[in-house]
Amino acid sequence: MKKLVVDARMINASGIGRYLKELLPYIVNKFETTLIGDEREIKKFEWSKKVKIINSNAPIYSVKEQIELFKKIPETDIFWSPHYNIPVLPVKAKKRVVTIHDVYHLAFKSTLTVPQKIYAEFMIKQAVKKSDVIITVSEFSKNEILKYNPVNKDISVIYNGVNLDFFKPLNNVKKEKYILYVGNVKPNKNLVRALKAFIKLGLTDFKFIIVGEKENFITKDTQVEILAKNLGDKVIFTGYVDDKKLVEIYNKAFLFIFPSIYEGFGVPPLEAMACGTPVVVSNAASLPEICGDAAYYVNPYKIEDIAKGIKTIIENESLRKKLIEKGFERVKFFSWENSAKKTIKILEEK
Repeated sequence: MKKLVVDARMINASGIGRYLKELLPYIVNKFETTLIGDEREIKKFEWSKKVKIINSNAPIYSVKEQIELFKKIPETDIFWSPHYNIPVLPVKAKKRVVTIHDVYHLAFKSTLTVPQKIYAEFMIKQAVKKSDVIITVSEFSKNEILKYNPVNKDISVIYNGVNLDFFKPLNNVKKEKYILYVGNVKPNKNLVRALKAFIKLGLTDFKFIIVGEKENFITKDTQVEILAKNLGDKVIFTGYVDDKKLVEIYNKAFLFIFPSIYEGFGVPPLEAMACGTPVVVSNAASLPEICGDAAYYVNPYKIEDIAKGIKTIIENESLRKKLIEKGFERVKFFSWENSAKKTIKILEEK
């Protein structure tokens, strides 16, 4: 059995955390696995009994993480980084694998400070250069990686999945009058325009619920919090919630909105579909590739169009039902088990 070391420090992050939590239960059965991360957090998972843990609390995107990874990564057959913040110093691995979910920080570097630009450009370039294998999550992201980092390396596209045993309609749950967004508050998520659309509609009986972290990102959209404060109790930040609570929140939502201007994949719209909630998404980046005909698309740059999408889904009952049914069909194309099988195959290859 081959030895595999995985950087699992982001296991509770919104997107990459979901990616790790869904793939690791399959992967730990196929490799002699060591995880680098917060021991207390990792031990909460049943499958953690099958792995070795090297405790690390080094912040992501820091000098400290580079020093710790260099010191703590043991000799191994494969080292896998689930994000582009790879160790730039040499590691004792025969093979290095990285998953680059998107290159937002290159595509929208005008939103970054000068130090952030330097960091993002350097790290993504290093991730592409130093990794033997590059995995990404959509054809859109593959094309973007090649656009900003022209290389002759193969880039494997492996779609993310949806856990349909977990994300599903719950019995005896009634829809409540709130619009739901799940994810972080980085600028590419375009929450400012979504909130302005919400304001424009003047929906006195609806709330806007934002689920996810607000802190610890290279970029953060401070305008979101300013708008939210102005709206008072009409906007609710839940912060991080566990998966059981998240399923309930998805089920009760009247509609789900995902207005991103740049997205490598976008798991939350599929989770919402799996829970029987109609989705409004932007017509940008990877979202049409992922959501197919099961979403109502809006122009993410036009507040009026986002508002129209929200209003249409609220008022058009037949369209709501149609999108819910199409959503149930669409999510069948995305399986974490299939994602894991393809990832394991790549990890096992010489």
